[in-house]
Amino acid sequence: MGSALKLFNSVLFVFFLVHALAPPLIGAQLLLPQALFPDILIHFKNQYITHSGDYLMAEPPPFFIGLLWLELLLQWPLTLLNLYAISTAKSWLHTTCLIYGVSLFSAMAAIAAELIGSQRASGILLTIYSPFLVLGVFAMLRGLLPHCRKATTTGHGAGPSIATKKKA
Repeated sequence: MGSALKLFNSVLFVFFLVHALAPPLIGAQLLLPQALFPDILIHFKNQYITHSGDYLMAEPPPFFIGLLWLELLLQWPLTLLNLYAISTAKSWLHTTCLIYGVSLFSAMAAIAAELIGSQRASGILLTIYSPFLVLGVFAMLRGLLPHCRKATTTGHGAGPSIATKKKA
């Protein structure tokens, strides 16, 4: 089970690194005044829209704006917490991964329905968004996997030490 957790953590860590940068640098440009962002980030976002044909970012519908707020206010902080939890082996990683995964998967299901239902999405655009749907599933699975605890032994046996035994 330990190697499966390490594999999940490694895959999630890479995705979390990407997701730690995109919402505040790119997605927030649709929510906040353009004056807050350097020209290079605005140019990068515009190049992305032109190259990918991301009509959701070019002409964001109200539901997409709501999902961007969800991403910025809930998912992004959870991303940072998950990066910290993976790198320091925190016991609460499974909880934050589960919350993040359910939130991301729900948001991506709505986006996927729009992309497929509208028939406006290019193959490139579907390829860009689909890994985040998979990330939601991976994060949920990681949240459902049990937490590995290192066995600590004290003295000769595996039971509690004399100092921690309940006194009668």
